[in-house]
Amino acid sequence: MEDTRISSVSAQPKALRSGRAFVLCVSLCMGALAGLAPTPVSATDQESMTVDEAGRLGEEFGVIVGDVDEDIKKELKLERAQGVAVFEVIGSSRADYAGIKVRSIIKEIDKTEIRNMIDFGRAIKRGMKECNFTVGTYEPADPVDPVGWGVNFHFVGCKRD
Repeated sequence: MEDTRISSVSAQPKALRSGRAFVLCVSLCMGALAGLAPTPVSATDQESMTVDEAGRLGEEFGVIVGDVDEDIKKELKLERAQGVAVFEVIGSSRADYAGIKVRSIIKEIDKTEIRNMIDFGRAIKRGMKECNFTVGTYEPADPVDPVGWGVNFHFVGCKRD
C-alpha cells in the first residue's frame, strides 16, 4: 500500500512539470505568431501626414508612388484597390538597391500594412529613421515573364555615401 502512495506522490510533480511545459510552449508559440502578423497602426502612429508629404518621403527613399485606384486594380488584375503602386524607381537609391521594381505594389513596410499613401508615408518615415527595414511588395505577372511575379520582401540596408 505504501508503494502505491509513493508512486502517486512522485507522479504529481511530473504532471505539474508537463503542465507548466505545455503552458510555456503555448505562450512562446503565441508570442512568435504575434510577431509574424502585420502590425496595425497604433494611436502613436496617428501623427499628421499628407499625401504630398508621403510622396516626398517616397522620392527621398527612391520611388515615385501613388494610391492603387480602380484603374490600377483593373490593369494589374488585383483583388482590391489597396496598397501603393510604384510608378518609377530612382536609380542608385535605397529602393533601387533593395530591388523594388516599377509596377509593384507596396503592401507592407516593417510588418506595418500599407493600405494607402498616408499609411505609406508614416511607415516609410519610421523605416528611414532606422538603419535597416523591410518592404513587402506584390509584383504582378509580366506577360513576357509570367514566372517573375508574387510576393517579395526587400531588405533595405543602411544608407551609405
